[in-house]
Amino acid sequence: MGTSRCRLYCGKSACNFTTYREVEEMRKSGILMHISSLPSDYGIGTMGKEAYKFVDFLKSAKQKCWQILPIGPTSYGDSPYQSFSTNAGNPYFIDMDILREEGLLKKSDYSKLEWGKDRKNVDYETIYENRFKVLKIAFEEFKKGDLSEFYDFLQKNERWISNYALFMSIKNENDGKSWLEWEDGLRKRDSHSLWEFKSSHEDDVMFWEFVQFKFFEQWNKLKKYANDNGVSIIGDIPIYVALDSAEVWVYPDLFELDENLVPKAVAGCPPDAFSPTGQLWGNPLYNWDRHREYGFNWWIDRIKSATSLYDVVRIDHFRGFEGYYSIPYGDKTAENGQWLKGPGIELFNAVKNELGDLPIIAEDLGFLTEDVHKLLRDSGFPGMKVLEFAFDPREESNYLPYTYNSNSVVYVGTHDNNTVLGWIDELDEDTLEFCKKYIDSEDDIVWKLIKTAMASVSDTAIIQMQDYLELGSEARMNTPSVLGGNWQWRMGKNDLTDKLAKKIADITCIYGRSERQ
Repeated sequence: MGTSRCRLYCGKSACNFTTYREVEEMRKSGILMHISSLPSDYGIGTMGKEAYKFVDFLKSAKQKCWQILPIGPTSYGDSPYQSFSTNAGNPYFIDMDILREEGLLKKSDYSKLEWGKDRKNVDYETIYENRFKVLKIAFEEFKKGDLSEFYDFLQKNERWISNYALFMSIKNENDGKSWLEWEDGLRKRDSHSLWEFKSSHEDDVMFWEFVQFKFFEQWNKLKKYANDNGVSIIGDIPIYVALDSAEVWVYPDLFELDENLVPKAVAGCPPDAFSPTGQLWGNPLYNWDRHREYGFNWWIDRIKSATSLYDVVRIDHFRGFEGYYSIPYGDKTAENGQWLKGPGIELFNAVKNELGDLPIIAEDLGFLTEDVHKLLRDSGFPGMKVLEFAFDPREESNYLPYTYNSNSVVYVGTHDNNTVLGWIDELDEDTLEFCKKYIDSEDDIVWKLIKTAMASVSDTAIIQMQDYLELGSEARMNTPSVLGGNWQWRMGKNDLTDKLAKKIADITCIYGRSERQ
């Protein structure tokens, strides 16, 4: 066979013969870091020059993927998984220097404002107080120019943007209160009340449309730059939407709400070894019978939108499509919930029939039953493997690399896990000893685990930026079920060095995830 070799794909009856070059093209790796974690002088990462520098770093390090977290506008708690919209972009990520270069701002409009005192952590409250002041200055200047591209954008995005802009304008007028607390005409979307409000707040509604226009203008340029440099964007969509979101306000019949538009039950996870009272997320549950009645059109539209934004889509909490945990609304913990059946493969068949085969990653972590495993197999999507889950010596683990199949994505840890150094500090003696024996290393455990992931059979390996930087618990992105202190970590301006890029590139090439030098 020359340079060809036989590769057996798990679950298929026949062997496929592929050349070494084809195997290399299947294997790839990338870095997980959210846009918010990029360096900047203004409190939070943006789609400005540091984002382009990060793409350059990825290219130099021979990484083919940049994985980010959801990019929607964050609501209370600052979590990217709780957003005011499934379609809109986060205004915090709009780069002000780019707006200045376009003539919409002067440097003095934003350089003298407070953006937070700690460059290694995001101060969301400060950013909330000041960012919109600056964007409104840019908006006033923007209205003086040619608006033809802006109106084209509104027309192309009519299916969501007018509702979202109206939602944010009403929320702004109501001091940020949830739509459930608005006066009845607006809460229940009485047509006359909506018309009356929009007529008297046209400029404010237009502001929120402008913000989205600028977000997607900057996003599309950044994504094109990444793609042109051989970097694919792996985006993330939460399975659930926030209760206080434009989607629940506009489509209440698609969610489990009562006649007063109050949730009957909410989402979460049951108690386990990590969380004795479970996780109470508070998101409204889907009315799956109604979704089925509509041919799953809302989900088809959502996934279509996501695949236009990203090159690959990671769907969070995939197991919730097979069975979801329902917690009575008003409960203070997740202890009294129950498992109910989700739409299963019927949903993904509908998506496939409408959109064809799509590049989707299934986040299949958590409490998994054989039915969940079957759904993953039937979908054909790659699932996730996390090395930090692998080394409990008391039980068998399907997170140990010898159990993997190629149709998977391997991580050392994700944004919901501690960094490797922080994780090591938390381990009991037996688990740490097993880990050291498995990776055959007493020291340099961070890089040995990275190499273990890169060497695995998984087609894709994703490593957190914090682990490449060998940071401890202070750099952890999120601790589930803990309020406050999450989503704050930021990288330093001098962290991306040529030395680090070369070290990552060498490992990437050694394990066949990029072409060799």
